[in-house]
Amino acid sequence: MGIETEYGLMCASTEGGTPPLDPEETAAELFRAVLESGLSTNAFLANGARLYLDVGAHPEYATAECRTVADLVAHDRAGELLFAGMAAEANERLAARGVPGRIHLFKNNLDAAGNSYGCHENYLVRRRPDYRARISTMLPFFVTRQIVAGAGCLRRGEDGVTRFAFSQRADQMWDAISSASTRSRPMINTRDEPHGDPELYRRMHVIVGDSNVAEPATALKVAATEALLVLVEDGAVLPGIRLADPVEAIRAASLDLTGRAPLALQGGGVTTPVDVQRRMLEAVLAHYDARGYAADLPEGTRYLFDLWGRAIDAVASGDHAGIATEIDWAAKLALVERYMRRSGAELGDPRLARLDLAYHDVTDAGLRASMESAGLLRTFTGPGAAERASARPPQNTRAKLRGEFVAKARRLRFDYAVDWTNLRLLEVEGTRTVVLKDPFSSADERVDALMDKMER
Repeated sequence: MGIETEYGLMCASTEGGTPPLDPEETAAELFRAVLESGLSTNAFLANGARLYLDVGAHPEYATAECRTVADLVAHDRAGELLFAGMAAEANERLAARGVPGRIHLFKNNLDAAGNSYGCHENYLVRRRPDYRARISTMLPFFVTRQIVAGAGCLRRGEDGVTRFAFSQRADQMWDAISSASTRSRPMINTRDEPHGDPELYRRMHVIVGDSNVAEPATALKVAATEALLVLVEDGAVLPGIRLADPVEAIRAASLDLTGRAPLALQGGGVTTPVDVQRRMLEAVLAHYDARGYAADLPEGTRYLFDLWGRAIDAVASGDHAGIATEIDWAAKLALVERYMRRSGAELGDPRLARLDLAYHDVTDAGLRASMESAGLLRTFTGPGAAERASARPPQNTRAKLRGEFVAKARRLRFDYAVDWTNLRLLEVEGTRTVVLKDPFSSADERVDALMDKMER
C-alpha cells in the first residue's frame, strides 16, 4: 500500500495585501535547499519515498511501499514533517532577505481559486481478468466512505450559502471508474501501471479520498479499504448495491450530515450512506469470522474496525462527540462550532475559512500540533514513529532496498537513477541496472552486488 499526497502551497504577506511570491516562486523557494543538496524536484529519498513538484506548483510526497497500516500512517506523517521542515527553512531565508512573506503548506484538496489536488491511495492486488467487475462492487463503499473518513469542509453553494460538508473532494469527482486521472477525475483510476510484475499484479489507484489530518482517519480509510479488498481477493461477494449515478450520489452524500441522503439505485429504490457503510462493515466482520481471520487481528486493526462502527453510529445518531478526536470532519466541525459560539460568526464568515485552512496547515502555523497536545486530536502511531519513518524505509518491502541504495549512492557521491522498480548505478563504463519486480522482497543479492560495486 502507499499514499501520494499533493499539497496546497502559498506565500502569504506578513504585512497584509498581495502575496510577495507567486506559486512558482514559492515552490522554487521551498525546494531551494533540496536542489542545492544535489537532488532534483523529482527525487527518491533514503526512506524509500518520492518527493516531487507536481504541475501547478503542488509539492507531492509519495510514501514508500508499506505492508501495514501503522507503517503507512507513519510514512504519510513523515511527508508532513519533511515539508514542514522545508517550509521552516524557506521562511528563515525569506526573513533574512527581508521578504515580507510566510510560506504555508496545506494538506487539503482545494485552493481558493477552485483548483483541486488529491490524495491518492494505492493498493496492490492480484491480476485477474475480472478486475474491473470486482472493483466496481466497491464503488458504493468509496462513494459513502466520506461519512467515516472525510476531512470536512465549508462548502459555498451556488445559492451563496455556506454549509458544512463531509468531503472537499466529493465535488471534484466526475466519473466512477476510468483510465483518466485529470480529464475526467474518476473515483478509481484503472490505468495499468502495477509498479511490479505485470503478470502477477495490478495497482488499484484510488483518487476519491480526502487528505486527512487526523491519523486515525487516515488509518481507517486505508484499513477499511484493505479489508474489503481481502473479501474481493478471497472471491467473496460484496453487498449487492448498485448506485444509479455514483457521481450524483457522492455529492448528495457529502452535503447531508445525517447520513440519510437518498441515493438512487439501479432498477429503482434508494439506499443511504449510513446503510451502505453498515452493510460493508458487516460483510467484513462476517467474512473475517468465517475465515478465522478475526482471532488473529492485530490490536490496531481491532481498534480501526471498532472506529468504523462508531463513526457510522455517530453519523446515524447525530452525536459526534465520541469520534470528535479521531475523524477529521467531526474534529473540524467541533472546532468550527466552538469558534462560532465564542465569536458569533456564521459559517460564511471569512474567519472560519481561515480556521479551516489552519486545520490543514502542516507548517508550525497550523493547528494540528496544539490540537494533539490538548487532546483534541488523537494519534494512531506511537511516539517517534513518524521521525523514524523520515529516515528509515519499511523493512519488509522493496523500499528497504531502494532506500539503502539511494542513501549509499548519495553518501559515496555516485551518480544513480531510481524509480519504483529500477535501481541504476551510472558509471563511466556503462549503466548497471537491477529491476525489482517483487514489492514484497526486502533482500536481493543483485542489489547487494550493486552496492558492493560502490566500495571498489
